[in-house]
Formats: sequence, structure tokens, C-alpha cells
Amino acid sequence: MENPQPPKAFPVSWDQFHRDCRALAWRLSSQGKWEAIVCITRGGLVPAAIVARELGIRMIETVCVASYHDYESQGALQVIKPVDHNVIDLNAGKGSSVLVIDDLVDTGKTARVVRDMLPDAHFATVYAKPMGRPLVDTFVTEVSQDTWIYFPWDMGWQFQPPISTNTQG
Repeated sequence: MENPQPPKAFPVSWDQFHRDCRALAWRLSSQGKWEAIVCITRGGLVPAAIVARELGIRMIETVCVASYHDYESQGALQVIKPVDHNVIDLNAGKGSSVLVIDDLVDTGKTARVVRDMLPDAHFATVYAKPMGRPLVDTFVTEVSQDTWIYFPWDMGWQFQPPISTNTQG
């Protein structure tokens, strides 16, 4: 029986993540007048803070959706906290004055749930995978579907084996 190919690793340092979040803010700066950010917790908290600072946005709301329960695979989605009605009302009938920010769109399951809550919002992520990309309006970097992104808040300082030791061939 053949072993499945391990997922590709894409480790992201704090410096790189900060640069990518600023690049996202730069792209968003010319796309509208943003009145509020809704960040998808927990991954969207850090990019939302950086984008809010860069664009001068003071109203920041959260929507709490849990999908990665074991840090390895996506499980059933659970909306722990929905978007506040004041933010929903702010966006109603105005086009996209509300930004939804997340670190990553993977399969698009979380994005669909949040888009149902805020159908007129502008959805932006730092990273996008092909399955979820159609649900995102703006992103910085696309990675393959079989890539696992290691965010800086998930990592410690340890040895990383060379890529050649992780491949079969």
C-alpha cells in the first residue's frame, strides 16, 4: 500500500505575515470607503488589527466560527458568535462598506457561512486556496489546496527538516 504524499508545508514568519497583511491593506485602500471590519476568529484577528491600523478603521467586530478543531482537519462548522446586528444594519443597502477579514480561505465552508450573514460585504483574506478562492474578493497569495500554512502564532522555534527529506521518490 502506497503512503499518501504529505501535505506541502508553507511556514509563515511574523515578519512575512505582517508584510502580507500590509499588502492586503494596500490593495483594499483603493477599493472602497470602509466603515467597519468583521474579523473571523481566531485567524482573522491579527490581519484585521493590521488592516484596521493601516486603513484607519475603528469599528471592528468579530464573528466566531470554529472549523479546525484539532489543528489538522476541518470538522463541522460551529457559529459561536454571530455578527452584531448594528454592523449588519450598517452594511444593508450600502454596497460593500464592511470588510470581512480572515487569514485564509481554504475550502470556503467558513466563507459561505459568513457571506450568508453579510452578503454585501467585501471579503478579504491574506491567503487563498483554489477551492475557496471564488468566495474571496481580495487576497494576497494563493497556495495549492494540498498546502498546510503554518501561521506564526502556531509555531515555536524548532528545527525544520529539508524539503528533500519529506518527499518520496
